[in-house]
Amino acid sequence: MKTRLAGTFSLEEVTELYGCFLEDTVALARSLPSLEVSIMCPEPDVEAVVSSVKGAVRIVPQTGRGLAAGLTSVFAHFTNSGGQRVIAVNSDSPHLPAAMLERAFEMLEKCDLVVGPTHDGGYYLVGAKTPHPGLFASEGMGTESALDVLLRRAEGLGLSIGLAEKFYDIDVAEDLSQLAEALRRAPELAPSTAKWLNDRADGSRSRGKQC
Repeated sequence: MKTRLAGTFSLEEVTELYGCFLEDTVALARSLPSLEVSIMCPEPDVEAVVSSVKGAVRIVPQTGRGLAAGLTSVFAHFTNSGGQRVIAVNSDSPHLPAAMLERAFEMLEKCDLVVGPTHDGGYYLVGAKTPHPGLFASEGMGTESALDVLLRRAEGLGLSIGLAEKFYDIDVAEDLSQLAEALRRAPELAPSTAKWLNDRADGSRSRGKQC
């Protein structure tokens, strides 16, 4: 859940918005040809995720708790066959252009690890072809040092690293305002999120006209 938006919206609104993020992110991944799309989440959340995502998407419970455990689980689970390019992308950037995700997969052909940095010091995607035990740790997760921590660990493991283009994810109200403006110009980037934001804006304007 986007806890840092809870001061701006009610819990119900944040839940609805996150559902839109997830739906648009799945649609983004599905827009790339020959791509297997799955969602990994904590085991207690599987039922809720199944009910909130439209269409048949495999939901895989992660091992352990927290984001570091989730990322470790992604690569342990999906790279077992060896040589398969796997990218874990967050659901906080539903407006990510498909071309950027496609380029990240292309970079992964030549690198051990591909990372998509965010402007706030984190990362919106990370990809690998094999599991790398010890690559992810709780240290720095969700903070401005998350990217630096990941890159230090990757370098310590001797991994070749490709950096994708910088992008922004949605953490706080200011990020959401930036997203709303972007989707006002190009709603096709994240249709479900664009509709949710537009409906809220229409509701606010209607309430403002009441005497």
